[in-house]
Amino acid sequence: MKRQQLLTNGIKITFAILIVIFFVWSLTAGNFQIIFDQPEQFFHLFIQHIQMVVVSSLLALLVAIPVGIFVTRPRFRKLEWLFLNTANLGQTIPSIAILAIVMTYLGIGFNSAVFALFAFSVLPILRNTVAGLNAVDPALIDAAKGMGFTPLQILRKVELPNAAYPIMAGIRTAIVMNIGTAALAYLVGGGGLGDLIFTGIVMQDHTYLLSGAVPVTILAILVDLLLRLFEKVVVSKGLRRAASTSN
Repeated sequence: MKRQQLLTNGIKITFAILIVIFFVWSLTAGNFQIIFDQPEQFFHLFIQHIQMVVVSSLLALLVAIPVGIFVTRPRFRKLEWLFLNTANLGQTIPSIAILAIVMTYLGIGFNSAVFALFAFSVLPILRNTVAGLNAVDPALIDAAKGMGFTPLQILRKVELPNAAYPIMAGIRTAIVMNIGTAALAYLVGGGGLGDLIFTGIVMQDHTYLLSGAVPVTILAILVDLLLRLFEKVVVSKGLRRAASTSN
């Protein structure tokens, strides 16, 4: 176990060093010149990218977690397969195909991009919410019932805290995927850093390409780190240790 942990840390450190070397090389080689030459355009696209990710992720959270709670109630458990398979369509269908379908009905622009990202990110949150709630020890629920807890109190004080680790993992996965997938919003006129990436591809200009791709990568890594820190705040150390042991 200790050797495996050392190997994992070694891979992470090596990967981090390679990223730093690549970043420094790109910076000194002038590969981010577009950011310095056109800062207003870059920050406009950067803010568009953030807006798409925030709006679509919030919509996914507002839909996926309540639905996950709903289908894990004993009375509605038969509907679990229906909701999970419906959400699964969002990831079974390729991202570009989703964008094309959405664009047919919503036209081009920000709304189409947000809806496509929303469809793409519902499943990880919903699936982990359902898995986390189903994995709560029934003895804990029985004990809460014996203490006179109402169903709402059991959900709030027993089920959700014990399912917090997988739920947070699903949220983290969905948001980080959204940051990368949002680059495809360029294809439906949604803006974002994908404009720089696809312009670089079309013009075969690596300064445009890297000025869009590297910020997207850094943004995904930073958001992942922030969500991992937040996870440590909302999930108890005992639950995190139990989850890592079971993995």
